[in-house]
Amino acid sequence: MPHMACLPLDPKVTFLVQPMVPSGTEVIVGVTEDPLFGSVVMFGLGGVTAELFKDVVFRIPPLDHPTALATISSIRAFPLLAGYRGQPAADIDTLADILVSVSALITKYPCICAMDLNPVIVHPRGADIVDARMVLRPNPPG
Repeated sequence: MPHMACLPLDPKVTFLVQPMVPSGTEVIVGVTEDPLFGSVVMFGLGGVTAELFKDVVFRIPPLDHPTALATISSIRAFPLLAGYRGQPAADIDTLADILVSVSALITKYPCICAMDLNPVIVHPRGADIVDARMVLRPNPPG
């Protein structure tokens, strides 16, 4: 292999190195604007399956833990989270905590008009938010 000369790095360049996330079940948690209800929390399958199967539900905030659990169990793909065909069950309580936190965030900050946490990889213990995007209103109400 030929030797490659290294170019000097710009001192203003920064890097973010993170560990690989272990495999799990991909879900999406989001916020979207409903014309009647305003900001609503969205939950469903994540990754490419979110677009393919459209197995998502919407809830009006604020969400408490029992409502978040009911939201999670209401999607058709819930058996995948519950431990389908001998797979370990996903950490539903942590997932519910994420839904409650997103709900609280958009309730406290109405300038948030859209958010996508996709995918959120849910494991038997815990969850990792792999990608996040947030959109703020240019002129927030109030």
